[in-house]
Amino acid sequence: MGDAPGASPLALVLSGGGARAAYQVGVLAALAERVPALTPPIITGVSAGAINAMYLAARAGPFAAAVSQLADEWRRLTVDRVVRVRPLQLGRAAIGALLTGRRARPARQRGLLDTAPLRRFLTAAIEPRGIDTNLTSGRLRAVALTATAYGTGQTVSFVQAPPTVAMWTRARRVARHARLSIDHVMASAAIPLLFPAVRIGDEFFGDGSVRLTAPLAPAIHLGARAILAIGLRPADPDVAVSPAEYPSAAESLGLVLHSIFLDALDADAERLERLNRVVTALPPGTPVPEDLRPLRLLVLRPSRDLAALASGQLPRLPRLVRLVVQRLGGQRIGAAGFLSYLLFDPAYTTRLMELGYEDVAREWPRVVRFLAAVDRRVPAGG
Repeated sequence: MGDAPGASPLALVLSGGGARAAYQVGVLAALAERVPALTPPIITGVSAGAINAMYLAARAGPFAAAVSQLADEWRRLTVDRVVRVRPLQLGRAAIGALLTGRRARPARQRGLLDTAPLRRFLTAAIEPRGIDTNLTSGRLRAVALTATAYGTGQTVSFVQAPPTVAMWTRARRVARHARLSIDHVMASAAIPLLFPAVRIGDEFFGDGSVRLTAPLAPAIHLGARAILAIGLRPADPDVAVSPAEYPSAAESLGLVLHSIFLDALDADAERLERLNRVVTALPPGTPVPEDLRPLRLLVLRPSRDLAALASGQLPRLPRLVRLVVQRLGGQRIGAAGFLSYLLFDPAYTTRLMELGYEDVAREWPRVVRFLAAVDRRVPAGG
């Protein structure tokens, strides 16, 4: 389902959120099972969503098979295959600065956590040349991964698509044609301070969610007429309890990460829905403003707070990572939000995939109405 007769160009938008992105895989698994012909020709991703997007865009064969294989990869993904702590390097840099009063030689590790294991995992799991194959076969029209340029502060969407696909420039965000690689995935997921920046060409890039105020925009620029977005914030979050103690660093970081990864999609979806109402309310015959067109939008969100599912799971982290998180106050109940981004553990991520699968079943009437409106081959009754 994509560019076939009777279909509108469908875009899949995958937002960021660390280990929480396993939820997206559960949603996609349920959709692929119920609608085997589902094949979004446009895929965009940012941060951990860029990992999922790149895998799906580069995998040969039917989209449903790619989703199944992606789920298998998540089931074997553990924290030590994502990050490692190298305390000696961090310690030497810090002690040297304190004793000498001057800047020590920079440690090779530039972030609090070293992401070399993730690079090895992705290199083994993804063959970027598969994107060319899918573009040539017509299964894929375009794929975009978004990162943030440290030098300019711009949000940059790296797009692999035919040369005829136009790029765009907007306030603080641009698009560039690129042959996507593991570097682009690593850059998109490089959370500032926590993960090291990634060099692409002559620039350093970090997590694409940091200044991405319009996460739906890349899909729209690439020609989508319908967008399926998978968010990671619950529609009805659990009621928070006011902490009795001053917030720990982990609790503060959790709040910052929520604002980076979770807020923008909801705000952008609201803007799009308002524009849809404005465009459709124009009297017949009224010229539609340039570059405006109504778009169908479906945002699927967790039915449960993903942070709550991570509560009490700190002991599942490897010892050195656990020690770092504990030093930040990550053992507190209020730090579960921060923990949920780092908890690459099959016990947690498998539960998130199960929840995504269950949520599609729960929301199926709404989902099938959207899909039937996008592709007339899908019966509105499911």
